[in-house]
This record gives sequence, structure tokens and C-alpha cells, in this order.
Amino acid sequence: MPNTPRRAADYLAERLYQAGCRRAYGMPGGEVLTLLDALTKAGIKFILTKHENSACFMAEGDYHRTGAPGILVATLGPGAMNGMNAIANAFQDRVPLIVLTGCVDANEAQTYTHQVMDHAAVFASVTKASFCLTADSADIIADKAVGIATEARPGPVHIDVPITVANTQVAISRLRRRPPASSHVPAPGPELEMARRWLADAKRPVMIAGLDAMNDGAGSALKSFCDTLGVPLITTYKAKGILPEDHPLCLGGAGLSPLADTHLLPFVRNADLVICAGYDPIEMRPGWREVWDPDTINVIDISAVPNAHYMHQSGVNFISDTGATLEVLQQGISPNTTWPDGEVAAVKAALVGAFPTDDDWGPAAIIDECRRALPANTLATADSGAHRIFLSQMWACSEPRGLMQSSAFCTMGCAVPLAMGAKIASPDRPVVSFSGDAGFLMVAGELATAAELGLTPIFVVFVDASLALIQLKQRQRQLKDEAVTFGRHDFAAIATAFGGAGHTVSGRAELARALEAAKTADTFTVIAAQIGDGAYDGRI
Repeated sequence: MPNTPRRAADYLAERLYQAGCRRAYGMPGGEVLTLLDALTKAGIKFILTKHENSACFMAEGDYHRTGAPGILVATLGPGAMNGMNAIANAFQDRVPLIVLTGCVDANEAQTYTHQVMDHAAVFASVTKASFCLTADSADIIADKAVGIATEARPGPVHIDVPITVANTQVAISRLRRRPPASSHVPAPGPELEMARRWLADAKRPVMIAGLDAMNDGAGSALKSFCDTLGVPLITTYKAKGILPEDHPLCLGGAGLSPLADTHLLPFVRNADLVICAGYDPIEMRPGWREVWDPDTINVIDISAVPNAHYMHQSGVNFISDTGATLEVLQQGISPNTTWPDGEVAAVKAALVGAFPTDDDWGPAAIIDECRRALPANTLATADSGAHRIFLSQMWACSEPRGLMQSSAFCTMGCAVPLAMGAKIASPDRPVVSFSGDAGFLMVAGELATAAELGLTPIFVVFVDASLALIQLKQRQRQLKDEAVTFGRHDFAAIATAFGGAGHTVSGRAELARALEAAKTADTFTVIAAQIGDGAYDGRI
């Protein structure tokens, strides 16, 4: 009841529960014990991890399944700093995240400096907002944090929770709740009429969809738009599956593959209308920076925020909800025959041919064998590295977030905890993660967490004892291999040491048997797939 005195931490926790949050991830310290107690009493389970960075990625994996903001809990100083990488990832990958950190009281900080630092200053460049909880405004701060994290372009919001404030009993007479911001649609006017005219006249339109479209839940409207008007779709890696990738108009994901770009970029340049539907180019490589000239081609841009990146420009820009805008835009437009010379099918076929599945062994064969063996509804995660480019081109998605990855920040060490968070939130869905050996070693300690929680994901590791993508770039510049190789390790043994199942494979038949065993295992499984040096050269 609003008039019943409660701890300030309780008001914060209750608002997060109302936002749909059911789990928080992290590692406690003495400064957050009241906060942990409040979260638990509100109905939010705390998941103890081995590192705050992994905790944050688990919270993201949870968000991708539930739609509720992720919660990271960290103690002051080193705990807060351990989460920085994944918090920055949430900022660039547009993930709603509530970062709760403990801190000493303001008066105590004047004479006590042990582990004391300015969290807000450190987080300023990687969060949408930062607050310091106060007792009388605990409910307002919590409500603000939820709104800022989830609205417009989502992202992380930080709340520092002083020890004494968390414990302070307060009776807030009226709980403040701001209604969610409504989705904007373009108003009638010259810009909308111009965009409709361009759409009606287009013979070679193409749509590029990205993070904003996915976060807007625009899949249904986007499919209707493409089907009705014959508009082919390219997605960023993060938006894969917003249109099922077996759809004849879907040209798959783009962003990091020079090989895929040799087919997609000429296609886009040949268009007479480009529709950027929630396309956030933070995911794209530099080759996509000047794909079109807005002075010579019609470009419609639909985005959550104004274009401040200048990576592309447009003739018409709508700051609005992606799906609602597509619905308004196509009103009154008669379908045209588009791309009459079969260009869409030709590009789709060329992309399939560029990433063949018939290799005897290697990265492509590993991905193909996994896709064949695992159920169609398998959720996948990808770590950063050369294998991710293969995976993003070859792993077909039929739903948004079917392949989860760090696509804007491109950080290593994300695939394993993302898979664990997804499995915690969706225990009935099969989950597989794909990591390079270096990225896997960064977070191997979380195998203990997987065992403790009884999780059963499959962790596939591409073992080549190198930073393959960096090594490839060195070779392309005719530089010698330097600081990109390391020892080969027994990943199967690491798995069994932590209580899981481990397999080392070096061929399709061995991998198929390992996958069959993993599908019925009562614990997590690590499959170490041994590949040779230079397995990615000329292939991505």
C-alpha cells in the first residue's frame, strides 16, 4: 500500500517487477545486500554469476526472450567496473538494461575513500541516464529509469543506491506512474505525400531494416508492406528473422561480410528507392557509409531518433514507430511489378552460393551440421570473431532474435552468457552458442554457473588456437602473424571439470554424434570443433 512505510529499495524493486522483470543477475557485495533482499521480496530472483560482465549479457539474453528490461546488480567500485564492457554493449546494441550499483553514503564519502569512485561519471558515455536513489523520490526515480531504458531507442540506465538510502523507511503518499509514450505516426503533409509518390513510382525499391524495427516489433507490418508492394528486404545482423529468411523477398543479413557485400551493395546501388525501416547503421561496416547519393536516389528514412550519425542521408525522414509508419505509408498505393528482371532471386541465389554448405569440414560445415541436427526452433547466440560472419550469413532465422549477438559493439565473450540468459528465460527452447576459442576462454568460469543452475545449452567452440579474424586482417595487409596465436586447450575436459559433458570433434560424423548426445543430455555440453589454420581465408 502506498501509505505503508517501506524501504526505499522496496519501491525500486516493486517498480522493476511491474515492468515485467523477474530475474536480476550479478555478484553481490556488502553495499547491495538490502537491494538484493528487496528484489527477492518483490518477486525478482537473483542469479549469482561468476563475473559482472557475464551477468550483464545473461540479463540481455533474458530480455531478448521476455521483452522486460534486464537487471544487472553490482557492488561499488570493482563490481561496477567489471560490468562496463557489457553495459557499453547494451548502449550501442540498444538493449534496455537497469544497472543497479551500491555506493557509500554521500557524507561518508567525504572522509572514506576505499573503493569510492564517481560511478555516474564513468557510466556517462555508455548509459542513457544515471540517477542516485533518494528515499523520498525512490518511486519516481524507478519509474523514470524504466521509461528511459525502454522508450525511443532503448538502452541502459544506471541507478546508484547508497547504503543508508536503501534501508530508509519512507511512506510515499502517491506512486508516480507516467504512461508509456505513444507510438508516433507521420502526420498528413507534404513529406508523407512525397514519400507515397516515390513509393508508387518505384520500379526497383529495396528496404533495409535494423535495430529500431526489431525493437518496435514491426515484423508483421514489415512483412505486409514487402508482400503487398514487392519490396525486397535486407536486414542488419541484429534484425535477422524480422522477415523469415526463407521468404523469397528476404536477402538476409548484412553488416560485416565483404563477400556478401559484393552482391548486396551493387543491388542497393541499382535501386531507385531505398526505404530505411528502423535501420540503425551502428551495426554496419564502413562500406555501407555512402551506398547511395540522396541527391540522385529517393531515400525514405524511418527511425526512432533524428539522424545524428550522418552515415547515410535521406530525402524524407520520419521520426516515428517503424511498423505504424509502414502501414500509413502504403495506404492508397497500388502494387507495382518490381525488379522485373529477376534481380532479387539472382542476388538471393548468389548469396547462397557464396556460403556453400557442402564443405567436408571447416567453419561452414560445422554450422551446416548444427543447423541440420538441431530443432528448427533452436535459439542461437554468436560471439564476435570470424565464425560470426559465417554464422550470420548461414544460420537462417524465422523469428526476430533467433540469432543473438553483439552486432554494434562487437565484443567478445558474449555468446556463452547470452545463451545462458536465453535458456533461463525460455527453458523449453533448445539453445546453442557459437564461440571462438579465445572468446570462450574469456567466460569459461560461467560453466560453473550453468552447472549450478542445471542449464542444458550446447556450447560450440571453433578451436583454431588463434584470433582468426585479426590474423586474417594481418594477412590481407601482408603483415606477419603477431600476437594472434595461442595454445590449444582441452575444452572438453574443461566442460567435464565443471560438471558438464564435453566432446572434441574434427569431422562431420563426430559432430553429428556429439550433437545427438547433447540434445538429450541433462547438463550443458561443450563441443570443441577442431579446425585448421587459415580456415576463414577468402571465405567471408
